[in-house]
Amino acid sequence: MKIKMPVIMVNVKAYSESMGDKDIALARACEEVKEELGVSIAYAPQMVDLALVVREVNIPVLAQHAEAFLPGSKTGYTVLEAVNEAGASGTLINHSEHRLELADIDFLVSEARKLDLYTVVCTNNIPVSMAAAELSPNCIAIEPPDLIGSGIPVSKAEPEIVKMSVEAVKDINKDIAVLCGAGISTGKDVKAALELGAEGVLLASGVVKAENPKEVLLDLANGT
Repeated sequence: MKIKMPVIMVNVKAYSESMGDKDIALARACEEVKEELGVSIAYAPQMVDLALVVREVNIPVLAQHAEAFLPGSKTGYTVLEAVNEAGASGTLINHSEHRLELADIDFLVSEARKLDLYTVVCTNNIPVSMAAAELSPNCIAIEPPDLIGSGIPVSKAEPEIVKMSVEAVKDINKDIAVLCGAGISTGKDVKAALELGAEGVLLASGVVKAENPKEVLLDLANGT
């Protein structure tokens, strides 16, 4: 399932508010907002729920992480082939809470391309964004770690990082989409990110921990 820009990408992490049936409910809320407003929304459920969520909703579903291994004797690891078999559209790579070495990112982007899986490489600064761009993933999400979960959007706290990251990535490969992450929680945040050149947002707690996630999603969608 293709991911269209601008996109709202929701990563539910491992919060208690996004486990099991609650994970499915959040994914369905994303699907409802997509159908009601025609916005592009992608969803990254908890890994144990990946295949289940894929079957329950008609929006792009991404794995939160994958390991740089081929299938084999790797107990407890998630390989790209398993992500593909689960029916997911792609995967996040190198989230600030699950960092990888550059060689592993390169392996994952390359192997995902063979499987036609969409890749979202998370980065924390401009040099890392440039290094990631050289690997030609589908998407790069810039997220300064100190702002993740803070409620302070990077588009306001450090707008120069977003603008300069977009420019740096596009200079290397204009086909790579750039998302803005960290602290995004309102439609105004989304609008600010798009005005800085980003093509969407990646967020988590702003939706997952909201009293009414659908209300928050509707507000976010109105910023696109």
